[in-house]
Amino acid sequence: MPEETELKLSLRRQDVRRLLAHPLLRQQKPARQRLVNTYFDTPQLTLMGQRIAVRERRIGRRTLLTVKTAGSTQGGVSRRGEWEGPTRPGEMDFAKLVDDTQLARTLSSLAGQLVPLFRTDFVRLSWELEYAGARIEVALDRGQITAGHASSLSPDAVQQNILELELELQSGPVEALLDLAQALAQGPDGKAKRGLWLYPSSRSKAERGMALFLGQQPVPMKAEPVPLCDRLSRTEAFRTIALACLVQWQAHVAPWLEIEGDAPIDPEFVHQARVALRRLRAGLHLFAPALPARFASHWNARWQHAARALGEARNWDVLATEGWVDWLGPMADDPALQPVLAWIQSQRQQANQRARACLHEPAHALDLLAFSRAVLAWPTAKRPPRSKSLSRWALRRLQDQHRRLLLKTRKASGKGTKRRHALRVALKKQRYAQELLGGLLPKRSRRDTARLVQAQSLLGELNDLSTAQALLADCPLDEAAVVLAKIDARLTSRLQGLRAVERALLKSRAPGA
Repeated sequence: MPEETELKLSLRRQDVRRLLAHPLLRQQKPARQRLVNTYFDTPQLTLMGQRIAVRERRIGRRTLLTVKTAGSTQGGVSRRGEWEGPTRPGEMDFAKLVDDTQLARTLSSLAGQLVPLFRTDFVRLSWELEYAGARIEVALDRGQITAGHASSLSPDAVQQNILELELELQSGPVEALLDLAQALAQGPDGKAKRGLWLYPSSRSKAERGMALFLGQQPVPMKAEPVPLCDRLSRTEAFRTIALACLVQWQAHVAPWLEIEGDAPIDPEFVHQARVALRRLRAGLHLFAPALPARFASHWNARWQHAARALGEARNWDVLATEGWVDWLGPMADDPALQPVLAWIQSQRQQANQRARACLHEPAHALDLLAFSRAVLAWPTAKRPPRSKSLSRWALRRLQDQHRRLLLKTRKASGKGTKRRHALRVALKKQRYAQELLGGLLPKRSRRDTARLVQAQSLLGELNDLSTAQALLADCPLDEAAVVLAKIDARLTSRLQGLRAVERALLKSRAPGA
């Protein structure tokens, strides 16, 4: 089966000129083409349900028929089945095009029902480069996606801009795609601080077009379980975890970055993006002894910058939304307190802008590319001997962390905010570590993870309340004192349940015990 391997990168309009001035692209004149693609499906969206894309591409007087199947994405690099060949407009001979008999039969049975759903119309500049032992096509696409109804594509239908860079592997190692992306992101002068923002994106034009056609907005999602088994080495297990975390991260950051202007986004996107980073950093901590020297400490520090920016945005989100309603109760709608809420919303908007600015830094995009390159380049190890099985090692690591958690619990008992915060951090590490390794643990250990979630919930609320106190301390409005009093009362009430949580943690069993 023919396979397409590509890396798709978002970029900013202001960076296009500098990208075109890059020495790697400037050394040859690009080919220029206008590509008009119409995507088809049945009125019941049968192909979408099977994650199949069928398009008709017009290039000048030529028409090509393309079929793409569902693939996988790791670190931004996508692999999927692809068939493409010449055709006549409206003529869809899948039996001639597709060498997968079952797929060809399925598509042929649906051919008479296919109707146009959306169209992409863009100009492509393309270069063929030899880089890092690979041959790579570099394509810069600029244009629009237009979506109409199943019966027609009207000129006044909804539109969305296209501006992306695609690196498609023609031959050679997959890592070369990420090497080339890093080189381009360094900018024409090769200095990272003045680099380009080239951000890995897993959404294809077809996926964006279908969402536009359906009027679908991105929806935040919780992390999926990570598939681990004893056949994996420790580095392979971490790679699986790390790439899963990056998928969750990009799924929640990309919609935020695509918003025009300073429009707010559902706070759950910020929350789930933070969860992705927490899980990634928990994995780094857990697997540190099995990773290359200084790898965990280096990347934990690199991700910390983004974690702090998102943490500030999340703190204001909590105070401005669920915290305001939950902590104030009926007083949340008091007209006298609305100026305080307006001040909080203003601070929230500024914090969100700072977080988005952080994510738009070229250095952050470079980190994503470099981290993905590092973990994808690790060689596949031989199956470890049973005495060194992944599950045995994982249990020992979790048991070591559990002992540290009990120590933090004892130190925090009856103490102040700093000790509670240290306990909360240790609890999060243990909870996320047990979730990441859940497939390797006995079922009773998974029940223990649920208890950690309950404990983290209370400690999380206590932290939110303490943080809200600190945030409101800078409010210049006299009415803020009323809000602070309610928060203080809530904090005092919730602290009464802390001793029970501490006792439950001290009685908790280590995984596998």
